[in-house]
Amino acid sequence: MGQPGVELGRLAVLTAGCAVFQTANNTAVMAEVPPDRRGVVSGALGLARNLGLVTGASVMGAVFALAAAAGDVATASPAAVAAATRITFAVAAALVLLALAVAAGGRGRSGAARTTDLTPPRDPAGDGTAARPGTGAQRPGS
Repeated sequence: MGQPGVELGRLAVLTAGCAVFQTANNTAVMAEVPPDRRGVVSGALGLARNLGLVTGASVMGAVFALAAAAGDVATASPAAVAAATRITFAVAAALVLLALAVAAGGRGRSGAARTTDLTPPRDPAGDGTAARPGTGAQRPGS
């Protein structure tokens, strides 16, 4: 499997990479969102991130337990733990490649997906009334 220091170094690089990605990704997403919808989108991003973390940890834990082929992982032999670790990382790598393929496939359609304009209507008066129906201009006959 490798020496513990090498494995910890690899995990540190992955952790730093995830942190840099999430910061840039969240900034890019939030920059495209109208100000009146940023709270909802921010909440959805947090929910998606937490669901991904919980689901990923659960699934990878299940893969590890199945690959160790022991009734109790705590009693598995060192060889079984090493094999289970290799299998778990191989499954994780396959899922990363699948995610990259899905993301690359979605890039070709990104222009078509952005045809819906989510920006609020223009506000010529500058007082925020254009974004709120029922305010601003008087109804005819009132």
